[in-house]
Amino acid sequence: MQVPYHYSGDTLYLEDVALADIAAATGTPCYVYSSGDILKRFHAYNDSFGDQPHQVCYAVKANSNIGVLKVLAQAGAGFDIVSAGELYRVIEAGGDTGMVVFSGVGKTRDEIDWAIRARIHGFNCESAAELELIESVAARRGVKVRVAFRVNPDVGAETHPYISTGLKDHKFGIDINEVEPLYIRAKGMAWVIPDGVSCHIGSQMLDTKPVMEAIDRLLGLVDRLRAREVPIGYIDFGGGLGVQYQPEHDPPDIVAFVKAMCAKVEGRELKVMVEPGRSIVAQAGVLLYRKMTPRKEFVVVDAAMNDLIRPSLYQSYHEIIPLRKNPFGVIKADVVGPVCETGDFLARDRQMANVLPGDYLAVCTSGAYGFVLASNYNSRPRPPEVLVEGGKWRVVRERESFEDLTRGEH
Repeated sequence: MQVPYHYSGDTLYLEDVALADIAAATGTPCYVYSSGDILKRFHAYNDSFGDQPHQVCYAVKANSNIGVLKVLAQAGAGFDIVSAGELYRVIEAGGDTGMVVFSGVGKTRDEIDWAIRARIHGFNCESAAELELIESVAARRGVKVRVAFRVNPDVGAETHPYISTGLKDHKFGIDINEVEPLYIRAKGMAWVIPDGVSCHIGSQMLDTKPVMEAIDRLLGLVDRLRAREVPIGYIDFGGGLGVQYQPEHDPPDIVAFVKAMCAKVEGRELKVMVEPGRSIVAQAGVLLYRKMTPRKEFVVVDAAMNDLIRPSLYQSYHEIIPLRKNPFGVIKADVVGPVCETGDFLARDRQMANVLPGDYLAVCTSGAYGFVLASNYNSRPRPPEVLVEGGKWRVVRERESFEDLTRGEH
């Protein structure tokens, strides 16, 4: 799919809005998202299932702005959450709690209780201890609760080790060779309904072969569970498709990927659930910032690692382009921010357009794991977020003030 930003003449646009106009109006740094691109990628998932029963649950952790969530909720998306705070955001955005799945390790009793009261679709259960906790809370509420065990298929995803989750030595999920007794135990419980199987092996995957291998292993487990009269009705394949951060990246085609999943489950009477996050919002977003100094070996800008930590944390690549083309040629430079850390960089040894002090630039493909990982390190207020809709734009999160930094401190 094409990215939503493009040059018209010398000016960079997102949809039909000149990004320089947003930068001038809101100040920098500033996150900007394309609602049209988000919807295009969501529908690429949702529409490709055709007649196959399914549910697309957007992974809220990728970008949790309630303006973004509302766009997806109105399009009919479900949501994958990993905390009570994310559930609160879904509710505030008008999302259907009956289409929410609660994933993640370390769910607390209070979080489980609130999710049950909110009538979510169900829990992706990570351990035997969590199963007992869900059962006890559900019994106290007098509500039967749907659970799917998150299975660890011991399939490695070819991605950064920090975002690979499908091997035995990872903290996520239950070994596929040890999970069947838990399903039998859950089947005998009064307040849980073990009718799903869940899996997620990692993120930013550019090769779908490991996913297909994991799907085969999960379907074998479904067959074994059904043979033991465990009523498995749905299977959750998680998310993880990669996006094009670098020109040489060849991201998977969403439509082809969905159709390959549907072919795997054909004839099995299974509802399919997926939990895409990055592949829906990453390329819809850019981070705008302004150059501060004229030195060519370092491009010092007003955005920093607290605004976008992926380059420092994952050594990740983000294309950096000017909001207005200029005739000043190309330089090789480190792009660094004002935070008091040597690790404060957005790019190193990067061939990029030369820019002058005061020029605006955009960090591309920053709609996922950008603002959600931002912090107030060095007492820097977090940037605003803007949503573009065609030729219009609106602020969907205000820039933090200095007063916001100390709110709650005494």
